[in-house]
Amino acid sequence: MTLTEQQILSWVAAFIWPFFRIGALFISVPVFSGRRVPARIRVILAALITFVIVPVLPPLPTMELFSYRGFMVAVQQIFIGIATGFILQMAFSVMLVAGQSIAYSMGLGFASLVDPATGVQVPVVAQIFIISASLILLAVNGHLILIEMLAQSFTTLPIGDIGMNSADLWKIVRWSRQIFVGGVSLALPVLATILFVNISFGVASRAAPQLQIFGIGFPITIMMGMVLIWIMMPDMLDGFQGILAQSFALIRDILRIP
Repeated sequence: MTLTEQQILSWVAAFIWPFFRIGALFISVPVFSGRRVPARIRVILAALITFVIVPVLPPLPTMELFSYRGFMVAVQQIFIGIATGFILQMAFSVMLVAGQSIAYSMGLGFASLVDPATGVQVPVVAQIFIISASLILLAVNGHLILIEMLAQSFTTLPIGDIGMNSADLWKIVRWSRQIFVGGVSLALPVLATILFVNISFGVASRAAPQLQIFGIGFPITIMMGMVLIWIMMPDMLDGFQGILAQSFALIRDILRIP
């Protein structure tokens, strides 16, 4: 059997363009994009999923792999994959903002750890929230749902000259406000309670200036914050599941999945 150069390039193109979209997803999606997951593992997972998906994909458009059009198609696939994972990153940032707000209000902002996903220092409370969000994503099979939607996107948003448009980009930009709105909404009960505790300490310090309010108020604020986190954590995680559902709905919208 004799293989021509055109046949080899067509086979490579049939694999490489879906691989770009799937590989870009593993670069940006939470849990898998963390520094503790080696890049080799992400590449192997993307290659295995691509091998499974390629045989059932619709026919690819006829174009040269090493051409300007082929380069633009590759850029589109990378952008689609990164945008899909970035939406989930924004959903996780909601928990990060909530944890940071609570940590700073209760006086634990100085207790920080390096977040393995971003490589920056975040408060320990925020790190607990991020770990809880990761466990929820895996518990509800969010990673499998995401891979399924990405596989469907090759039918609803096929590989070609037409990809995501500016309207899809603006949808992602508008949804990014959930990072702050959702984070403050999740942390608001704890923030309001700690605020009233601090107000009561302020009134007590004005009524009895000789009391060492700072000495007793700091540990009480920390203890009150821990108790409130323990009480409100189930409700916060329920709220995060709602935000996670909204992020999946947005992904379905930009990938044209009915």
